[in-house]
Amino acid sequence: MLKKLPGISFIILFTLVQFSCSSRNERNPNHLLYWSSNNTQEIEFAKYIVNAWNKGHQSQQISFQPVPEGQSSEEIILAAVVGKTTPDIYSNMWQGDVEDYARAGVLVALDTLKGFKDFIYTRCDSAVIKEVTSTDGHIYQIPWKINPIMLIYNSNIIKNLGLNEPPKDYSQFDSASEKFKKENTNSDGYVTKWFGYSEVLVTWWQRFFDFYPLYLAASNGAPLVKNDKAAFDNKYAVEVFSFLQNLYTHNYFAKERLSARQDVFLSGIIATRFTGPWEIAHSEKFKPKGFEYNFIHMPVPDNHTGPVYTYCDPKNIVIFKTCPNAQLAWDFIHFMIDKENDLKLLEFTNQLPRRKDLEQDSFFANYFKKNPKMVEFAKQAKFVKGTDPYPNMTEVFDIISQEYESCVIYGKKTPAEAIHEAAKQVNLLYLK
Repeated sequence: MLKKLPGISFIILFTLVQFSCSSRNERNPNHLLYWSSNNTQEIEFAKYIVNAWNKGHQSQQISFQPVPEGQSSEEIILAAVVGKTTPDIYSNMWQGDVEDYARAGVLVALDTLKGFKDFIYTRCDSAVIKEVTSTDGHIYQIPWKINPIMLIYNSNIIKNLGLNEPPKDYSQFDSASEKFKKENTNSDGYVTKWFGYSEVLVTWWQRFFDFYPLYLAASNGAPLVKNDKAAFDNKYAVEVFSFLQNLYTHNYFAKERLSARQDVFLSGIIATRFTGPWEIAHSEKFKPKGFEYNFIHMPVPDNHTGPVYTYCDPKNIVIFKTCPNAQLAWDFIHFMIDKENDLKLLEFTNQLPRRKDLEQDSFFANYFKKNPKMVEFAKQAKFVKGTDPYPNMTEVFDIISQEYESCVIYGKKTPAEAIHEAAKQVNLLYLK
């Protein structure tokens, strides 16, 4: 998973990029290198795409390899940028890093390439285009695929609690949690099962699976950062911290690490979890006989109105400036993410292409008929957000995560105090 990069990294990056010498010899402009993630399913998809392209383009070939192994793909890419050994095309870029790289001048402005603007407005709606547009007005990343974060729930447990549907708001969630706790507390007062679980790690990216999707759900998709200032010192963030703090205070969520055990969801030790569509393949393969589950949107405040947004866990595609033929790189990417190959992406990986009207498009209907659990994610895909187009997003999430640990897990601060302190620290990041 992702690992935190210190804020100074991008200062060093900017300096070294300006003065480092290229380690490559003169490149063949008609032979490009593409790196994918090292996820098994994506490797198979990438092999399929590259083979299909190369068969039809004998004079313009693409070589493929997964991103090299390391502590994190983000650190590998940072090292490659500094050493000017980047691939020409990279399809596993976390959206929150793009602005840092764009300001360091190492990415191609895609809107300067022939055919890009026409295609992107066909594929994505205006909200997505706005989200991926840099603060300098250019677009340096192609929205490619998403994994919306939702609530998975054990259908049998929900029924056994006497509920007709899973909890949708904070009060319903608290009430269901209390019922479940009473049924699973032994004679010594020890809770043996929990209504939910989220990793209590302070690691910055862990907030993608608890605080951040809940904040987006509560706030109708509001930003964390706007105009180089913290934008989350508001009632929505405070409500989310309050909701989560209550879950831990009342032992509805386990504070102990459950990830080392057998699958705690499929074994019934927890009833719910905040997760993405990757859970489907795992659950279908390992679920016990009679186990039933489904998905619903993230819990929202009791007075919430309107659609429920969530974090989409996006991975986007970039072209590095070391590429000797950016137009060819874009032509290959265009091929890779056309409608036919977006269907292949679904079939290979069960990850959603980030294109508008996915659920309503008859071209994908047969896939969703064969994969009915994916339908809820396709519906949710209309209401998702990535990260804000500002630098230092890793540090923003790290600051929030530190306050999360202090407030939500250990109750050392009130939610209002913790959110306000996090906002103050984030504002310091953007002082000029």
